[in-house]
Amino acid sequence: MRLSRIAACASIIMLLSSLSACGDGGMTGVKQWMAQTKAETRITVPKLVEPKKFAPYLYADQDAVDPFNQSKLTVVFQKMQANTHSKLAPDPNRRHGPLESFPLDAITMVGSINKGGPHAVLQVDKTVYDVKVGDYLGQNDGKIEAITDSDVKISERVQDASGEWVERKTSLELQETKK
Repeated sequence: MRLSRIAACASIIMLLSSLSACGDGGMTGVKQWMAQTKAETRITVPKLVEPKKFAPYLYADQDAVDPFNQSKLTVVFQKMQANTHSKLAPDPNRRHGPLESFPLDAITMVGSINKGGPHAVLQVDKTVYDVKVGDYLGQNDGKIEAITDSDVKISERVQDASGEWVERKTSLELQETKK
C-alpha cells in the first residue's frame, strides 16, 4: 500500500511537470518584439576611405659612398687608433691605485696634513686614504695637481664626442662634519 502511494505521487509530479512544459512561458511576446526590431533596424555600412597612393622614394645618392663600406670603416678605425697615441691619452701600462676604482663623487676630502709636502686625507665609505700630488684617483684617469687646506685640484682625461682626449679640471673640497 505504501509503495502504491509513492507511485501515485510520482505519477502526479510527472504529469504536472509535463503540463508545465506545454506553455510558452512568455516567449511569444519576446519573439514578436525581436521580429519587429529586426524589421525596423536599418543596416548602415560606412564607406571605406580610399587608400593613399604610395609614392616610392627615389634614393638620389646612389653613387655616394656606402656608409657600411669596409674602406670607410677602416678610415674611422685608423682615426680612433691615432687618437689613442695622442699625448693626452692615458698610459694603458700604468699601474692603477686603489682610489681609481671609485668615482669622484664617492670620494670625500676629510682633511689635509703636511709631512714633507702637502698630503690630503680622503675617505671612501669607511676607509681613509693618504694621497699626495701626483697620485691618481677617480675612474677618469684623474691626477692630483695641487693640494691646499680646503681642496684637492684634479686633472682628468676623458674622451669627447669625437673621440679626442681632452683634459678636464675638477676638485674635491673639504667636507666638514657636524658635531
